[in-house]
Amino acid sequence: MAKKLRVGILFGGRSGEHEVSLLSAASILKAIDRRKFDVVPIGITKTGRWLTAGGAQALLTGNHSESADLVLQAEAETTASPADAVTALVPDAASLGSGRLDVVFPVLHGTFGEDGTIQGLFELADIAYVGSGVLGSAAGMDKDAMKRLFAQARLPIVKHVTVLRTAWEASPRKTVAAIEAALKYPIFVKPANLGSSVGISKVHDRKELGPALTLAACFDRKIVIEQGVGGAKKKARELEVAVLGNDDPKASVVGEIVPGKEFYDYEAKYLSDGSVPIIPAKITAAESKQIRAMAVEAFRACDLAGLARVDFLMEPDGKRRIYLNEVNTLPGFTSISMYPKLWQATGLGYSDLISRLIELAFERHKERSRTSFSFNVAKG
Repeated sequence: MAKKLRVGILFGGRSGEHEVSLLSAASILKAIDRRKFDVVPIGITKTGRWLTAGGAQALLTGNHSESADLVLQAEAETTASPADAVTALVPDAASLGSGRLDVVFPVLHGTFGEDGTIQGLFELADIAYVGSGVLGSAAGMDKDAMKRLFAQARLPIVKHVTVLRTAWEASPRKTVAAIEAALKYPIFVKPANLGSSVGISKVHDRKELGPALTLAACFDRKIVIEQGVGGAKKKARELEVAVLGNDDPKASVVGEIVPGKEFYDYEAKYLSDGSVPIIPAKITAAESKQIRAMAVEAFRACDLAGLARVDFLMEPDGKRRIYLNEVNTLPGFTSISMYPKLWQATGLGYSDLISRLIELAFERHKERSRTSFSFNVAKG
């Protein structure tokens, strides 16, 4: 019998999407093919402490005590020698059991998990991992940098401006004037680096703009303000495509989300059942072909790998123009999340999708291993 691959499922983390990560990880742990994989749950608390075995399971089920974790962390900081400090970063070998992990499946949504930081740690450790690398993850997280890459690839995006938190705090009137000169209400105000619609506001007039900018500034130093699609009276159609692959990515069927609220915010995504997914979306064959091609182009423009959900906005009537909104390099991964549901509708089931992502992680790691990092090796 072939040896099972040892897969670390990494979840939790310090971001505002901690709870979403727990939901995704629980679904993956339930569905992953145990005949192929020996699974090691690894949790990261909101304070940044790494947990395995019973500690990871307690975090997953909501039984882990953050207050106790803070006490342990304080004690460690006062008693540990500098050589011991590294253990705060990664789980110790004993807690992982015998043997090294073959691959890590990070299910860390948002900051410190989706932005290239944890990917850099995996690269340093020379371990295969699911998803995009450092550059792709960082570009896919930063909405300002992402839009610059989309523009360079000549992909259609909505009109937008970016302001710095320091500029907003130093000159609020000047900032508001610059935004109003460039865009028309309604507009969307977003932190540049965050996911799951955290910190996003739809702004209808000047009275709402200041509070929206202040809210977004809580979550990032850069704030992206976008022109609303559809105008004041009609909402844009929100379309989504799942992309899978490395150098030769494929796109799923196109799906549509009909939000139960004015737009698809955090509450509409995770806390209410008013939003309705429509798979496949009710669009023409030509529109579907165009959107799927654009999804692959966006994936390549940001140098992504493994997986991504690519989101679009379509004008509700008239010319039905389509705009690329953003990519999400580690989308929600519960069995009812849009990414796996889109692949289910395309013919790839949830458990098989997990297996395929792990295969792609090894494929990308093997390709990277061909790269020389020493001049003498390359020359020789």
